[in-house]
Amino acid sequence: MAKRTHALTLYAAPMSSASPVVMALAELDVPHELVMLDLSARDQKQPDFLAKNPHGRVPTLVIDETPMFEALAILQWLGDTYGVDRKLWPAANTPERLEALSWTTWAYVSYTAVVQRLLHASSDRVPAEYHNAALAAASHAELQVMLTALEGRLKRKPYLLGDAFSLADLVLGCGITWSTYCGVSVDAHPHIVEWLARFRARPSFAKTWGG
Repeated sequence: MAKRTHALTLYAAPMSSASPVVMALAELDVPHELVMLDLSARDQKQPDFLAKNPHGRVPTLVIDETPMFEALAILQWLGDTYGVDRKLWPAANTPERLEALSWTTWAYVSYTAVVQRLLHASSDRVPAEYHNAALAAASHAELQVMLTALEGRLKRKPYLLGDAFSLADLVLGCGITWSTYCGVSVDAHPHIVEWLARFRARPSFAKTWGG
């Protein structure tokens, strides 16, 4: 039986939380319509978009007629639906699938939470009265501990799940790259530095992030 072909429309914005999904669709070579919103013009707060995503945020992926939001959920769905056949996501009921789910969730739930804490404590985009030097220092230290765990993983193989690139690397690669833009250093972790260089050399990265 032929697999069902979904009609996909992705609502995104340049250099936003939607970027990993844009990159994943490029890696998977899945036909889709891409609608780029102007967040500064508050396109994401217009009634027609809020009807798709009541939180008014990107990414939002409309699958046939059903909207889906939250980048991690979308990325894991894309892996399940398209990535297995393309050898970019592990099959269900394999140890690698469990590892992929664990590491990608870690990236979004655990690692990103500490980066957000760092930004609230020190970013010039946050009002100065909310800044907290001690909290920023503690966040930096905690992130280095977390990166040490990832470094240990990447000592074993060149990619997160083994010898080949997967969407798990894409999810983490996007998250770690974003954190470096926020001032998090990876210089003490040579395997992460090498892995990020391979990740950023992919054509889909240049297409999505601008090289």
